[in-house]
Amino acid sequence: MKKALFGTLVGVLLIAACTSPKESADLLITNATILDVASGEEIPGQMIAISGDTIMAVRDMEESDDFSASKTIDAENQYVMPGLWDMHVHFRGGDTLVAENRNLLPLFLAHGVTTVRDAGGDISISVLDWRQKIEAGELEGPSIFTSGPKLDGPDPAWPGSIEVAGPGDIPAALDSLEQLEVDYVKMYDGSLSKEVFYGIIAAAEERGYKTTGHMPMSADILKGVDLGLDGSEHLYYVMKACSPRADSLTKVNPGYGMMNDIIATYDTELAEEVFQKLSENQVYITPTLHIGKTLSEILDVDHSKDSLLPYIGSGIRKTYRGRIEGAKRAKAAGSTMRSKMEQKSMEMIKPMYDHGVPLLAGSDCGPFNSYVYPGGSLHNELERFVSAGLTPLEAIRTSVINGPAFFDLEDSYGSVEPGKTADILILQKNPFQNIQNLLSVTSVLAKGKVYRQEDLRQMMQAVKQ
Repeated sequence: MKKALFGTLVGVLLIAACTSPKESADLLITNATILDVASGEEIPGQMIAISGDTIMAVRDMEESDDFSASKTIDAENQYVMPGLWDMHVHFRGGDTLVAENRNLLPLFLAHGVTTVRDAGGDISISVLDWRQKIEAGELEGPSIFTSGPKLDGPDPAWPGSIEVAGPGDIPAALDSLEQLEVDYVKMYDGSLSKEVFYGIIAAAEERGYKTTGHMPMSADILKGVDLGLDGSEHLYYVMKACSPRADSLTKVNPGYGMMNDIIATYDTELAEEVFQKLSENQVYITPTLHIGKTLSEILDVDHSKDSLLPYIGSGIRKTYRGRIEGAKRAKAAGSTMRSKMEQKSMEMIKPMYDHGVPLLAGSDCGPFNSYVYPGGSLHNELERFVSAGLTPLEAIRTSVINGPAFFDLEDSYGSVEPGKTADILILQKNPFQNIQNLLSVTSVLAKGKVYRQEDLRQMMQAVKQ
């Protein structure tokens, strides 16, 4: 009798175990090969469970029966990795170009760019509205971090900038940015004095804001670092610090006219000291190599057949003329600064990376920056990193790892693991082996929403001119 009761009890327990409720998810990705961007490891045979916009579990396929979901994607052993971050984009051109700027958003998603950092313009209210709607799932596009208006001097170079004529104007300028709820502070050197540049860094540091941007050529980036500078856009300012003649050149010509001499006197031993300080202070540098190459060759390359040009609005295309006319004037004056700058910039990338300087992948795409296309130009930027000596994996880290790290968001982004945001790419080919394999996207997940190849194609067709 006892044996019978024991057998019955065991049977009941086995049945209960077999019929125990499964964990419920909104989406399962099965048979995935996860790419760990931090370690470079490939992890095959994985199941990813997603709830809302968050990864809730990652398991071996043997444990996939523990989960149920209304939707499943069989990755068929394809490669799964976090979405890309473009850390320098622009939305601008005034009210008449708001619609054309908005039409750029699908281009990012179609190229696997799930997050962008807007580096300032003159349609900030619209950008902030898009940021909110994308976060709420009411608008299709990448997540947006924005600086809002740039901070410039009394004669701003770009419309929409906040004028900061002297140190006394800094509190009100930062108050304005706080009211807009921007994500960081972007400085521009149209007429910004070095004293105001330093003052903005110190004041923003006290308020807990990240600072980056352009630096007045009269200033010293290393002094900015001492005050709490978090980043620098382009390589002019780092390059200047690497010349032992920087101080004397600044006294003679405190503008970009000194760059030929800065490049000619660049010192590799001094550069190592500069890179070490940038590394120790984790100052994020955005080289924007692709636009440098594009602008240095703009008079020699026919862009009329560019595959992405048809997706750019006619109003934005008209803004491209400014860079072309500027290149013509430079050529007439015999200037070769852009080509020299582009070559020296490429030489700096590998040493900077090897010294631990956190590089950021940023395309500088947007209106006025000719033929630098949203989405596609980030891939061009990563390819330039590889041409400069980085491995494909190292280049990818400048986007996937360093992008979130700039905003101290490593706990939410940068890997495919529980608790992270479900911004995910599914790729046919492994980009760790060839950086161009990043273009083999079969699906994009942005905040957990799935975009298949056909969805992405239709999104692009909807904005094609």
